[in-house]
Amino acid sequence: MLAVGEAPPSSPHLLTVKDGMVGTPPKGFVHDLSRSEIGKGRHVFVAAREALQRWEHFDLRWVQVVNPSAKITPGQMVAVEAHTACIWSINFNRVAEVVDNPIRFGFLYTTTVFHVEEGQERFMIEFDPESESVSYLIEAVSRPRHILARIAHPFSRAMQHRFARDSHSRLSRSVKGIRKV
Repeated sequence: MLAVGEAPPSSPHLLTVKDGMVGTPPKGFVHDLSRSEIGKGRHVFVAAREALQRWEHFDLRWVQVVNPSAKITPGQMVAVEAHTACIWSINFNRVAEVVDNPIRFGFLYTTTVFHVEEGQERFMIEFDPESESVSYLIEAVSRPRHILARIAHPFSRAMQHRFARDSHSRLSRSVKGIRKV
């Protein structure tokens, strides 16, 4: 049996960290995209970048990163614990790509064989220098892998949408009240 740390990515190449969706999703995969404005100003961008690096967008009570000291670097394994419908699960992902420049910070991770879904997900903070708007984007392409996720696919989809909604709310709260320095 594979050790978790050696688990290879288990998804076809579906997204890029910089541009998102690559072509049309293969049969059975669904594409989700959500974006929200979380504030204005470079100071908000810096705070949101730091919050993402601390995995605060996963600090949702019902979802959390088990290894929050994990650095957002290519190859890093990230364990995500979720509590849904009285079931606890830990899903393992590997960071595949990172973008870090003055107007964008984010990463793309790919599921491993130790995940109930198969696919890729990207998380991006973007700063528009013209409007000074800071936005948070989540994009995912996935399909159920585990038998329970396939049987309960509508429930799994509802949990994916709940995660996106809660993650946007959490990151927005993380930067609320940040003052210019």
